[in-house]
Amino acid sequence: MIAMTLPWTPGPAAQQPPERPVVMAAELRVRGLRHVPGFLRQSLKVRDQARRAPGALGVGLRAAPLRRTFWVLSSWSDPETLAAFVRSETHRRAMTALRPAMAHSAFATWEAETAAEPGWTEAERRLAADG
Repeated sequence: MIAMTLPWTPGPAAQQPPERPVVMAAELRVRGLRHVPGFLRQSLKVRDQARRAPGALGVGLRAAPLRRTFWVLSSWSDPETLAAFVRSETHRRAMTALRPAMAHSAFATWEAETAAEPGWTEAERRLAADG
């Protein structure tokens, strides 16, 4: 698999992380290769907003364009700040615009044991179990 990974980017809450942050992982696949460029553009917009959102500890993004698959990993101070981000205008607009292009989506959310940056291996395990 050829994948690109954007490095973990700390958010504003990273300066004072909680003991047990909330982590969210998503696996998102579009219907066809023609949807990949638009999905990537929208993903980068949402990622940019997420890394500046109140309560965000950080965000990472992986893309396997030829597999039409994208993964998001983010960490939040608490469930409320994650929910507020999901309800934000930029996120809602992107999800509405992308809904017709989506073939598959899986999500996993959990409380982390520590405030350390979450890892992709754990995200993959959780997505396989929960998604």
